[in-house]
Amino acid sequence: MILSCGEALIDMLPRTSTEGEACFAPYAGGAVFNTAIALGRLGAPSAFFSGVSNDMLGEILADTLAASKVDIGFLARSDRPTTVAFVKLVNGQATYAFYDEATAGRMLSIADLPELPASISTLFLGGISLVNDPAASTYEALQARECASRVTMVDPNIRPGFIAGKEAEYRARIERMVARADIVKLSDEDLHWLEGQGDLTALARGILAKGPKVVFITEGARGARAVTATQDIFVTAQKVTVVDTVGAGDTFNAGVLAALHQAGALTKVGVAALDDATLTAALSLGTRAAAVTVSRAGANPPWANEL
Repeated sequence: MILSCGEALIDMLPRTSTEGEACFAPYAGGAVFNTAIALGRLGAPSAFFSGVSNDMLGEILADTLAASKVDIGFLARSDRPTTVAFVKLVNGQATYAFYDEATAGRMLSIADLPELPASISTLFLGGISLVNDPAASTYEALQARECASRVTMVDPNIRPGFIAGKEAEYRARIERMVARADIVKLSDEDLHWLEGQGDLTALARGILAKGPKVVFITEGARGARAVTATQDIFVTAQKVTVVDTVGAGDTFNAGVLAALHQAGALTKVGVAALDDATLTAALSLGTRAAAVTVSRAGANPPWANEL
């Protein structure tokens, strides 16, 4: 089973009311939450760990997970409020305004960490949950505790506006988590933010030198690549009409993990010895699933039968 660990929140997406007024509509979301949903819909064994409120919005989150076949038994429930993110779309690209102080997700502590059964083979971590304490340190502690015996995948999904004033601490945490990870996924923008300008493959190999076995890089409408110490495989993205990009990278992550699960490769040994065919299959499922997500409003990953 793949345990996605990170933020769950309500995205307030811009819409137009029946009266023709600009308004916002609530949608369950969060980068790591979206990956858990997409994994469940793609047929992979998916579970989710996060701090989730008992309030009305928290119930939406829990119900949405369950409806997509995600195990919610690891949720740390509390009476704190739910994180809310207002989304602004410009030419289909999303920017966010987060309201996260003293929320159920933000206040997650090490005391909330679950004991994991042997059925959990893989942990996926990332998103804004790695920015603010105490939750950020809690997720890092979970990865540190489990990385010796389970596969871990990290996608920082960097939001520069969200980490303003905390950049040094954030960079240090990401460096440590990347060094522990078996799999790292970065957008091309994330890779440049972390490593500076330069050739993507060369920069990815710099990431590999820190410890991971494979780096996946998404390159927007162009496609995605997988880089290991000896391999550089690129898959072209499917051409679709883009409605918005909310959840695209999150869905890609799920496609990669689902394909690796299908190949029986989600073990420490397996990830260290991925062949070209397995990497190509992972990139293909990731890009095909993401293409469906960007073709419809909000983070609405496809079910397996839609592919």
